[in-house]
Amino acid sequence: MSGLDLGVVGNCAYAALIDRNASVVWCCLPRFDADPVFHSLLGGPKDAEEGGFFSIELDDRVHGEQDYSGNTAILETVLHGKQGSVRVTDFAPRFMWRDRLFFPQTLVRRLTPVSGTPRIRIRLRPRFDYGATAPVLTFGSHHIRYVGPHTTLRLTTNAPLDYIRDETLFNLNGSIDLILGPDETLSEGVAQTARSFEERTRNYWQHWVHRLAIPFEWQSAVIRAAVTLKLCTYEATGAIVAALTTSIPEAPDTQRNWDYRYCWVRDAYFVVRALNRMAAMRKMENYFSWLMNIVASASGSHIQPVYGVGLESALDERIVTTLPGYRGMGPVRVGNQAYQHFQHDSYGNVILGVAQAFLDRRLLSPPTRMDFLRLEDLGRQALACYDQPDAGMWELRSRARVHTTSSLMCWAAADRLAKIAEYIGEPERARDWRAEAERIRQVILERAWSQKRQAFVESLDGEFLDAGVLLMIEVGFIDPNDPRMISTMQQIETTLGRGPHMMRYEAADDFGTPKTAFNTCSFWRIDALARMGRIEEARGHFEALLSCRNRLGMMSEDVDVQTGESWGNYPQTYSMVGIINCAMRLSRSWEKAI
Repeated sequence: MSGLDLGVVGNCAYAALIDRNASVVWCCLPRFDADPVFHSLLGGPKDAEEGGFFSIELDDRVHGEQDYSGNTAILETVLHGKQGSVRVTDFAPRFMWRDRLFFPQTLVRRLTPVSGTPRIRIRLRPRFDYGATAPVLTFGSHHIRYVGPHTTLRLTTNAPLDYIRDETLFNLNGSIDLILGPDETLSEGVAQTARSFEERTRNYWQHWVHRLAIPFEWQSAVIRAAVTLKLCTYEATGAIVAALTTSIPEAPDTQRNWDYRYCWVRDAYFVVRALNRMAAMRKMENYFSWLMNIVASASGSHIQPVYGVGLESALDERIVTTLPGYRGMGPVRVGNQAYQHFQHDSYGNVILGVAQAFLDRRLLSPPTRMDFLRLEDLGRQALACYDQPDAGMWELRSRARVHTTSSLMCWAAADRLAKIAEYIGEPERARDWRAEAERIRQVILERAWSQKRQAFVESLDGEFLDAGVLLMIEVGFIDPNDPRMISTMQQIETTLGRGPHMMRYEAADDFGTPKTAFNTCSFWRIDALARMGRIEEARGHFEALLSCRNRLGMMSEDVDVQTGESWGNYPQTYSMVGIINCAMRLSRSWEKAI
């Protein structure tokens, strides 16, 4: 079983990862990028027994099963033993209450005997400061307070507190509810609160999924990807994190361990396209608002490639020494140095991400002319740097080149500004931006093409192949059946293809040559093949990639092409978006299906 065979529960304020044994192994509070109060996914300070988890243990466990309840983010784990079975229902409350969304930083765990008389042990061991600090415990009549240096958690329960405090093995004769959250008193009884929260949360998710526009084929895959994508969004600002974890290695023992609990503007275009295709308008509007806040904050200056969920610009990177890392494969990093990088594709990605809002008449808060003028400031930045060296989309830390994908996205910035200007009635501006886009396009066509490799390569005047150039098709830079693009695809598939999988690039980077395939690149290839008319090949590769999801339908960043094992941070937003976009492109239409 893959170590990333984990369920995710959340409510767009925080999220928790739960393994097949019903143990919470990762949970950051009060938000995605905060201190992990449960961190056993990355090990403990000295020994896993010291803490960093919230487990429900069956005395004579034989096997377990885990799945989501219908089209929801409610996770059900059933543990089977010789003396009986128990169902653990986990969720984070999210529903409408008093005419507004209610999404507290609360985890609800409901334990129900299914058969026999299961004997269980509840072990609740949060820690603070990335595992460095144990909590101080205080007790009430129906609650335990776990007091840390910066926050206090309260467990309110109808289970005997002595059993939880002493981690006593006991017979589960009836249902038990465990509500872990802020240090606040419940307004109603524990059982009543847990039952009401579950019913209302179930209703919320089922209605949210009901409103989605989904394809005829691969419906279950798309629904789970959509719910997971939503779980990676931060309600307060509209930000969407790249993943919920930090420091899951891209490959074993490589030190390619990064903190992905932040928001990359590079993801904007693909995320917006997925949300729009599913008609998830509110989430798309929230994300648009977050992006435009970045534009306004920049005021015509440098756009960072990554920001915090609250628009924090400084994400200082450090190594945490109190956690050994995933399977002992450190280091564990907090923060991300990429915020200091110059990645010129950022300008195009932001403009691509917000362009649709100017053309979409469904939005409740459509963009203004001032928004367009701010985007023009970004466009002028793109014109100034499209042929300048940068760290590139793969965020190389010790090498700068004029990366083709960065130049490509600068072209996309000018191209989309021309289209927006034309749509909003600014013909002269449209003409000027169209001329600038054509100027950049000619430079890319001349300098990114390698006669030697018979392909577009990773940098202007370069020689190495890079899967990122497939985005030329995605953003409309070149016709997919242009002979140069067909040749590029052939060369990329030969060099970087590994069956249905794709490596990112062939040249060694700061840590050597990548050892695992990058799921996002594999989805890019599928999309490009479909646009080239190679539909059956694309469908075959898509089915193969879907088989690489874990049992619950989620994917991480990377996959070992030999073993099929998942690596990299989890769940990866880019991967879930790839599932949605490729399913939408490849599915038979409803009209032709029935």
